[in-house]
Amino acid sequence: MLFDLTEVLSGENKVIQKEIPLELNAVTYQREEFQVVAKTPVSLTVTHVGKKEVLIEAAVDVTVRIPCDRCLADVDRRFHLSISRGFDLQVEEETRRRELDECGFLDGYKLDVDLMIFHEIILNWPMKILCREDCKGICRKCGKNLNEGACDCDMTELDPRMAKIFDIFNNSR
Repeated sequence: MLFDLTEVLSGENKVIQKEIPLELNAVTYQREEFQVVAKTPVSLTVTHVGKKEVLIEAAVDVTVRIPCDRCLADVDRRFHLSISRGFDLQVEEETRRRELDECGFLDGYKLDVDLMIFHEIILNWPMKILCREDCKGICRKCGKNLNEGACDCDMTELDPRMAKIFDIFNNSR
């Protein structure tokens, strides 16, 4: 959703508050797409602080479905985002992108709210997602989810230094 900042810039110390619906339905991260399962409207406050400087404040809750890193079960991860950023619109756009790392969500006087929220989600993305703290993962041989019970796979591993002796015993049978 694009938000036009020209209305805010029309008056000194002008403040505009709006509830903007979030149109973001999926988050693409590290070449994978994750579904947004719940979201609230973005509570956006834009304040004209001087000349062509604006303060953008936003708050939103977004829940993204991410698979567990151990057992691949779906985990709904809630992101509560509170954003507060100041922008000087007099600065050349290329300089602003390079210095402020705004990633293109501010184009001229147009603010792309969905892109701003997307970048905040990526900045807050967890290093590891677990369905629960003691997740056992999946069996390396059969792929069964070990949280649901043990499998019948033989999990004994032989010392690789003894592989030749093991082969001798197997050949003599």
